[in-house]
Amino acid sequence: MRMTKHGHACVRLSAEGRVLVVDPGAWSPDVPLDDADAVLVTHEHADHVDAARVARLGIPVFAPADARIPGLETIGVRAGEEFTAAGFRVRAVGGRHAEITDGEPDCANLGYVVDGDFYHPGDSLHVPEVAVRTLAIPAQASWFKMGEAISFARAVAPERSFAIHDGQVNERGLASVNGWLGENARGYRYLAPGETL
Repeated sequence: MRMTKHGHACVRLSAEGRVLVVDPGAWSPDVPLDDADAVLVTHEHADHVDAARVARLGIPVFAPADARIPGLETIGVRAGEEFTAAGFRVRAVGGRHAEITDGEPDCANLGYVVDGDFYHPGDSLHVPEVAVRTLAIPAQASWFKMGEAISFARAVAPERSFAIHDGQVNERGLASVNGWLGENARGYRYLAPGETL
């Protein structure tokens, strides 16, 4: 499976001519979607789903059953469910968006384990109960601090990892993120938008 990171939280997975895109949000306008076979949406926030753009594709879109995404028809899934999307085996894990303060924001958030090889947690640091080879680590968010990202990476213990959720990080901040994750996350490598692992 090839994994290509596109701006912010978007990752494009491809294998044997099949294409599955995770979180093609408004902050990742560079992601090619014309040949996508299906889309996974971790949660309803615009930085993770550009509803108008995705709706025009006419392909299956999987999202948390409790997500509210106006203008986008989705196939609702729940934590613990396993399904097939674009020929990939997918397990939905987690359940809620990470808290910033006082229980907010409170919305459904699912992480997706794809083919037992790749894990995208969305806006959470949920540790899946299954081993994964490749982990997408949130690099910056209002809802966490770097120590939590490091603990998350250690708990998941993948063979390799890369940063997502970096759309608000400037060059100086990104150097810090890469330094900390490079020292503490197993197999870490920074992928710039458009780079493939």
